[in-house]
Amino acid sequence: MYDYRLYLVTDEHQDIGQLEFVIREAIAGGVTMVQLREKHGDIRAFIQRAEVIKPMLQAAGIPLIINDRVDVALAVDADGVHLGQSDMPADVARRLIGDDKILGLSVENEQQLEAAQSLPLDYLGLSAIFPTPTKTDTVYAWGLEGLAKASAFSQLPLVAIGGINESNITAVVEAGADGIALVSAICHADSPKDASQQLLALIDGN
Repeated sequence: MYDYRLYLVTDEHQDIGQLEFVIREAIAGGVTMVQLREKHGDIRAFIQRAEVIKPMLQAAGIPLIINDRVDVALAVDADGVHLGQSDMPADVARRLIGDDKILGLSVENEQQLEAAQSLPLDYLGLSAIFPTPTKTDTVYAWGLEGLAKASAFSQLPLVAIGGINESNITAVVEAGADGIALVSAICHADSPKDASQQLLALIDGN
């Protein structure tokens, strides 16, 4: 069982120097998993960014998950891949990456949640819990009630993402999330280390 508790999703708008700073700080603050996101289709840049942060994460024993791109994950021998609904089908991705890698999938409504239960996945990203400025195409927000229902239904661990911060993170955990995925709350903090520590303490109920 993987530790999804504090799941950092990187901000693709930050340059490589900022990315390195955020990752180093977040590791010191206790993040348990990191997803590298690069939405602009520049594969070379994606691989370069992954190669910069992978050794840091490896040394700390923190899995590196690549967003969307199975080819990039294979190129850098990442620990896993996170797929969206329009990406490569999960069964094809699993065949390519093998059984020992982590495979996650975003689910954005109840039909997708149900369909995902029979796929060869390790976890689901429940998106979005609350409306969020980093995801402008959200058509559905689960809310705490939707999260609680999804948690009761799902056989797979659920990582909650979307609009989560210090003010609502405890409620999200109480509603049944196995992990909390965050972008802004860590990437844009003055001290990503302090932010990570505080958020992890809230997740753990301290």
